Amino acid sequence: MSRFQPSAGGLAALGVLAFCFVLNALARGAGETYAVFLLPIGEETGWHRGDLTSVYSLYMAANGLASPFVGLAFDRFGPRVLYVFGLVSLGGGFMLAGSMASLWEMYLSVGLMGGLGIASLGMIPASALISRWFDRRLATAMAVASTGLGTGTLVLVPLAQVLIDAEGWRTAYLWIGAVIAAVAVPIALLPWGRITSGAVAERPAAEKVPAAHPGVLRAVRGRPFWALFFVFFLTAVAIYSVSLQSVAYLVDQGFSPLEAAGAFGFTGVLSIAGMLVTGIAADRYGNRVTATVSYACSFVGVVALFAMQAVPSFALVVVFVIFFGVSMGARGPIVSTVAATLFAGRGLGTIYGTITTGQGLGAAVGSWIAGFLHDLTGGYDAGFLMSSVFIGLAVVLFWTVPELVARRSRPA
Repeated sequence: MSRFQPSAGGLAALGVLAFCFVLNALARGAGETYAVFLLPIGEETGWHRGDLTSVYSLYMAANGLASPFVGLAFDRFGPRVLYVFGLVSLGGGFMLAGSMASLWEMYLSVGLMGGLGIASLGMIPASALISRWFDRRLATAMAVASTGLGTGTLVLVPLAQVLIDAEGWRTAYLWIGAVIAAVAVPIALLPWGRITSGAVAERPAAEKVPAAHPGVLRAVRGRPFWALFFVFFLTAVAIYSVSLQSVAYLVDQGFSPLEAAGAFGFTGVLSIAGMLVTGIAADRYGNRVTATVSYACSFVGVVALFAMQAVPSFALVVVFVIFFGVSMGARGPIVSTVAATLFAGRGLGTIYGTITTGQGLGAAVGSWIAGFLHDLTGGYDAGFLMSSVFIGLAVVLFWTVPELVARRSRPA
């Protein structure tokens, strides 16, 4: 952990980082469990794949569209209110999903309440908190928090599958939701005054972060804002057009549901390493090379899945897990670090939250279109092709927008 070199605050800074990691893991891991709920819900209800993926699309759209308001809530009300609301919304939504009887109830519980909850618990408040405690190695610190996505996927996705196999998908939703909601109590009792104060007061005056940023309205008029927005959007379309249906795809290829869930969960293990390496590499080699390599890994993972239809092989599953896993979420630390550098100040939560809208909308578009294409074509090839195209478009941004590759930029 010494590699992170917190600018001040020592153990307090690392404690804040660990807290952000755990909450991000809980939120994102819970969201990714939908991949293993997809088939059992469809088998019981008879809903088409497009109907089921549209629930996840609403969840990601709600996550994205809520992001600016989450950032605003962080800046105005602080993280205590935000985190408690997120845990109650996500946990309550999952508990309601366990008793749902119609598609609109699924939209409300998993889609809307889940999306609002995860937006309130993820990298938006984490980025704002971490940027107050870390100066040097900020990209590495952001990467550590981002690895919560992989850890949560590793733990919660196979656990959800085990619960589904043992008790059914409804009881699984009930138990996961109840645990998440219960976490709100100890979170509310934390010493938030100290957590939110950061290390700013302990820095020399010349190094202090600006007390306020000109604001989101000024930020959206600049090219850097939209470059970051579209990095998130294009990447999310590419990743979520594949990841949501990867478990169902592996089951269709002859693997058991638990094996498929385990493979998807193991991508979480590798995403931890991938995000850490991305943060370190971005600090050392710059964003352009680091991002390009990570997108190349995503492409290799998609190709491995596609090739599995012609050459059924466990080796191709391994290739998918390794390459897709190490790149899953790897661009997040780059975007959050660039945003924290360009838009430093107390308005960062609102600005970064607005940028994150691109990720939510991209995931909603990618997952829904992939489900629609599956119903239309009866297979997954069109979704794989769409993913590959959007990977290429995302790479282009890093080679054409200077602000995305600057190691240290001035505030806009």
